[in-house]
Amino acid sequence: MLKGGILNPQIAHTLASLAHMDTLVVSDAGLPIPKGTERIDLAWKEGEPKYLDVLSEILKHIVVEKAILANELKSVSPKMHEDIVALLGGIPIEYVEHTNLKAQTEKAKAIIRTGEFTPYPSVILVCGCAY
Repeated sequence: MLKGGILNPQIAHTLASLAHMDTLVVSDAGLPIPKGTERIDLAWKEGEPKYLDVLSEILKHIVVEKAILANELKSVSPKMHEDIVALLGGIPIEYVEHTNLKAQTEKAKAIIRTGEFTPYPSVILVCGCAY
């Protein structure tokens, strides 16, 4: 039994198998998950688990060289945008239209779905290299 860290076996396995340039999505409850993309569904009720808690924990365990967010997040959910940017720290952010972000999720290694009901917070994390 693990003493700490990521206890969910599906998430732990996915994180351990990520390589440079692979993408991982942390999503809200409403993001459509493309057929064939691994779905790690943590959502069990509105707001749970909290999106920012999940994103924060994921960022502790992987190298991220770039994040991709929806342009709409800035105007529709400005507080969430501010919180995500703060969590990402100095990671470069690319902004795309939400429809483009949804299309890019088809190439993701996995999508981790949270219980978040705030519009547009889904982020695509582009993995970096640890050396």
